[in-house]
Amino acid sequence: MIAFAVFAFASLTDLFDGYLARRLDQETELGKFLDPLADKCLVLGAFITFIFLSEQIQVWMVLCILARDIMITCFRYLAIYQGKTLQTTRLAKVKTAFQMFSIMVILTSFMVLTVPEYDLINQQYHSALESGLSRWNVAGANLQRFLRGQYDDFFFGLTCFLPYYLMILTTIITIFSLLRYLFTNYKLLQGPIPVIRPKEKEKGYLRDLDKGSISALNKYRHSAGERKSG
Repeated sequence: MIAFAVFAFASLTDLFDGYLARRLDQETELGKFLDPLADKCLVLGAFITFIFLSEQIQVWMVLCILARDIMITCFRYLAIYQGKTLQTTRLAKVKTAFQMFSIMVILTSFMVLTVPEYDLINQQYHSALESGLSRWNVAGANLQRFLRGQYDDFFFGLTCFLPYYLMILTTIITIFSLLRYLFTNYKLLQGPIPVIRPKEKEKGYLRDLDKGSISALNKYRHSAGERKSG
């Protein structure tokens, strides 16, 4: 209950903050970088926690979400470095909404079930994995039982498969969102890139720095040679 309330409060305040910034025209480049970063930390924190609490949430799902967020953050920094704006897509908004929805549903499942009931579901998945079955098989079998009405408790039957399928859909949407971002902003890779292809100003500074280093090294060698000959 507390986790649900904290996450809901954090999500609502973030939404309200973004609305006010746009409404009052108070958006800054730093804010455009930090606000999505804060969203990613909030979402990833929830998903990483779910790995330890539910057998239905797999590590590879969270790693896909993490990899996507890291790549988009790099693209966002690259856009700021080049003085451009990262082009967003509607799919990114759908991805964010679906991630938030999935987290709220999974948190709700922790609220409506008791600890022994959730442990029973986790044990079912764990035993199936040890016997050579996959989570996909277990979730599919549980879905069929639910549709046949074989569960006495509606929420228990729903929790036996819903978190798994929600995470599958969330991961797929996240991957498609990354591909869409790359397609829309691929021109950023053709411009200046820190270290690899720095801006002309930085190139000039580095050349001057190299010249200064070489000059200082030559002076040191010259003075060392004089002391040695003396």
